[in-house]
Amino acid sequence: MHLLHQRGPLHDLADDPAAYDAVLAAVTETALARLTPEGNLENPAAGDDIGDTSLGITSLLALAWHRTKDPRLPEAVRRSLGFHLRERVFTEDNPGYPNLTARDTGLPYARYVLAPGAHPIGDWPSTVWALLQAVNVLDAVDAADGLVDDGQYRELLDVAHGYWRWLTEATVFNPQDAANQAIGCVVGGLMLARHLPPEEGEPVRQRALRLYLDEIRARRVRDRGAALPPEHGGAYDNNYGPISLSFLAQAHRVSGEEVFAQDGDTLARYIDARVCGSGFDLGGPRYSEQHSAFESVLGLRYFGRRIGADIGRYAGDSRWGRHAVGADGGVDGHFAFMLVWQIQDTPGWHRTPSTAPVCHQLRSGTVTVSFDDRMTPSVIEAGGTALIAAAVNRQHGFGPVVGPAADGFLLCRPMGAVRVADHRVGGLAAKLVTKPVVGRDHVLRHVRSLYVTDGTRLWMTVICERLGGERYLLAGMPYVAADGDRFRRVADFPLVAAVGELRLTHPQRGCADSFDARGELTQQEVAFGLAADPRGYGDPDAGWRHVRATSALEVGVSADSPVGLDVFAVRYGAVAAEPLGVVCERVEGVGEGEGLVVRAGAFTAVLGVADARGEPGLTLTVGGS
Repeated sequence: MHLLHQRGPLHDLADDPAAYDAVLAAVTETALARLTPEGNLENPAAGDDIGDTSLGITSLLALAWHRTKDPRLPEAVRRSLGFHLRERVFTEDNPGYPNLTARDTGLPYARYVLAPGAHPIGDWPSTVWALLQAVNVLDAVDAADGLVDDGQYRELLDVAHGYWRWLTEATVFNPQDAANQAIGCVVGGLMLARHLPPEEGEPVRQRALRLYLDEIRARRVRDRGAALPPEHGGAYDNNYGPISLSFLAQAHRVSGEEVFAQDGDTLARYIDARVCGSGFDLGGPRYSEQHSAFESVLGLRYFGRRIGADIGRYAGDSRWGRHAVGADGGVDGHFAFMLVWQIQDTPGWHRTPSTAPVCHQLRSGTVTVSFDDRMTPSVIEAGGTALIAAAVNRQHGFGPVVGPAADGFLLCRPMGAVRVADHRVGGLAAKLVTKPVVGRDHVLRHVRSLYVTDGTRLWMTVICERLGGERYLLAGMPYVAADGDRFRRVADFPLVAAVGELRLTHPQRGCADSFDARGELTQQEVAFGLAADPRGYGDPDAGWRHVRATSALEVGVSADSPVGLDVFAVRYGAVAAEPLGVVCERVEGVGEGEGLVVRAGAFTAVLGVADARGEPGLTLTVGGS
């Protein structure tokens, strides 16, 4: 079984002019064959998210006319534009819509579902999308004289202005607390302002900028050291986060305002720190495993160039690699503005990884360790396999566990400042994370976790004051393995070895709050099943936190641990038959006091005592002598 939505790095998609011309040519032929006598270009299988779809195809035909001057296109643009203006612009309040702040305004809006009262809560984002399709058509008309007559142009401009007013005057702004929708609305205002007379356009532009600063930027949420636009009540969503990045890119492109560049750089660096080298990632308050595709290309490409990182490795849903696709497999105009913008963004991808040390990631070659906000690994990727944080007794993470599995206590939640040190030398990269933790015995201990990689293998050595009794290291749950451009679900990991006893355990079958990696459900499916609300509304991150136990790699304590310490040592990415020797010893004369030295065949790491600012020392050399 493969993950459904993660289907290969987006930067593998060809983005040269010929590739985009081929996409537009295919859309053109499909659209001309689909165009109804009334001018409808909607996918026949579409039922929801429909309010912007015909106009989206119209915008692509207008762009194609600008690039090719195909004589068949002006009539198709006029007819389909007429259809949208006549049949898809609503001015009567949708029954049941809960977010109006002014009733019976007569302002135009788009519907998520056409039937009155059928699904009104989707009307706000649908109107944002319709506004963005409209301003793209206006841009194309400005660039190609004679494409539509003045009457249609003025009518579309009036509708677009009305969309903006409905979004910002007649309803609650950003009612779903979704940054991608809110930033999209800001982009729509910025683009609309350019088409209005100065006395009307400048107030729209200023209102858009104020909304961004006051309603989006001022409400940013911190995660992993970054201030991020809030997405469906959380900091980052695997589906919508990169889409927000695309809207930030377009906002900067059309306005030149530095705030969009700064916030885009921050979000891009955050994405770079969390996405594995293969492009795999999971977690989010709306969709934890579902990944977007063409909707995210602009942002990943634009800001990947700005920060000098290969964030286009993000594994997108290649079925939507160029445009939205309907249930029948045919082209759909939903979100078509993103295809228009990425065609207009002519420079290509930055495909080289950044080599600068990052606090919440250790990455080299085919090895990635992504750390959560507490500096506990959220994903470890080595040997082509990704391991996610396991759970014991409803505690999730990597780290020492005290007590039997059914009642184990996981020592990974910090009770004070977490310290991080990085060192790279001779093809090796290392990170030392030091945490103060407290167990059930109320004793404060310091857990030092050392991660060292040569780009192929990863050594994880965890050291803490002796725990006593039954204890082991929770070392992750094997979850997916790279299989071409897809990710295949796995339940074991042969490329792992440990100094102490190594075992792979699975929870008791049939428990609704457990996750057995041998089962057929994905992490996202189980998370939605345990969330308070159903898929599409519930928070899968919150649901996943209800998981009591998962499949897990467990590593016993090293028999050669120094007196008074427990040492756990595990290596990922090499066959177990390859000898593993990790030795930890106390050493004098490392700073002002006693330090530790960790030796393996490939490296020697010296863990010095904290300096005057409390920061730990870390020195790495090649070789284990």
